[in-house]
Amino acid sequence: MSVLFFAIAAFIVICGGIGVVAARNIVYAALSLLAVMVGTAGIFLIGLAEFLALVQLLIYGGAVVIVILFALMLTRIQDFEFLSANKHWPLALIVSISFLVLFLISILMNKRTITEMSGVDISELGLTLFADWAIPFELASLVLLIALIGAVVVVRRDNEENR
Repeated sequence: MSVLFFAIAAFIVICGGIGVVAARNIVYAALSLLAVMVGTAGIFLIGLAEFLALVQLLIYGGAVVIVILFALMLTRIQDFEFLSANKHWPLALIVSISFLVLFLISILMNKRTITEMSGVDISELGLTLFADWAIPFELASLVLLIALIGAVVVVRRDNEENR
């Protein structure tokens, strides 16, 4: 049963990743990124990492995608008029396929051992997170806040100059 759930979550991640790369509309690319984050949270749930799944949904699925959408809303549409297709896509395709083949070879050559899965004690994780890692998390949130305020200031300055 867990193999079926993993296959569904992996399918969502792969389709979302293709959607991020192939989407011509940047909003659709951001929504595809959200699908990737949800699928990744599903994979974390299968691996009995409930806390990581929750963080994946709240932080990456919520906050990061929302910041991307805010940045898109604050960007002038005229900035995207002169974008064209990348001329180096054949090289990128060859490199990507090479990495995929290398990854598949490493999976097939690896000898797998099956171990018993167990969950993590959430209370111990919470104590460690808020005792040892509280300051780095707060600093990361300040960096995101400063980036968002900087985007608003840049857009307001450009709008005042264009008047």
